[in-house]
Amino acid sequence: MKNTITIREVSGKILGYVDIGEKGNKTVRDFYGGILGYYKASYDTTTDFQGRIVARDDMAAALISMFGNEKFK
Repeated sequence: MKNTITIREVSGKILGYVDIGEKGNKTVRDFYGGILGYYKASYDTTTDFQGRIVARDDMAAALISMFGNEKFK
């Protein structure tokens, strides 16, 4: 079963989403649904959309503020 967390600004504007899988893996998406990165629970690493490691911990939600819509510019 997949759960989705919506990440919002204080004003209520949706910034992105974090999809959480059964094994704790996460997929981070921007407002438009584009993939910003992943968190792999078995490796305890967070990677960006190109597969580069950006943290050795669960920093999935931080990817939204780190990359935002950068890959679409």
